[in-house]
Amino acid sequence: MRQKSNNVNASDPVQFWLLVAASCLALIALALTFPVWTVQADAFVSRPTAVSPAASPVTRPTPKLVEDVEAERRTPASLLHGVASWYGSVFNGRQTASGEKFDMNAMTACHPTLPFGTQIKVVNLRNRKSVVVRVTDRGYLLEGRMLDLSYGAAKQLGMVDAGLARVKVEILKMGTPQTN
Repeated sequence: MRQKSNNVNASDPVQFWLLVAASCLALIALALTFPVWTVQADAFVSRPTAVSPAASPVTRPTPKLVEDVEAERRTPASLLHGVASWYGSVFNGRQTASGEKFDMNAMTACHPTLPFGTQIKVVNLRNRKSVVVRVTDRGYLLEGRMLDLSYGAAKQLGMVDAGLARVKVEILKMGTPQTN
């Protein structure tokens, strides 16, 4: 006498589609169990908050709507919007690009193009906290980020745990460009 097999009968479409659905659910459950982690410059490990699709280096920027372009034309040149990150203890005490010693608790920032000494007001758009910082450093910023704040500034903005924040930047006083 032959034993009955527990294998799925490939000729039975109901069993086939039940197997496909179960496999898909198992893959989704597996994908949800592995969180996405990010490492900050200080080697703190934190879970990223949802900032924006533009903050992720793997996403492509979406084309701007006509309304967005018009809004940019009405925005003063001294206002900038983007994503800020922070850096701290790993660089504490090292020399910055401006020649100053980096103090992670000072109200300073790293920006790729603003002249050293430029004073800017940074507003965290999530909680409306603000801080005035001075640009003292240059450096590599990941795609989608416009500003790297010192730990002290990030702490005042309430963004240390998240690591990133959508910010509005207002230029208060331009620094003087250095000539070499």
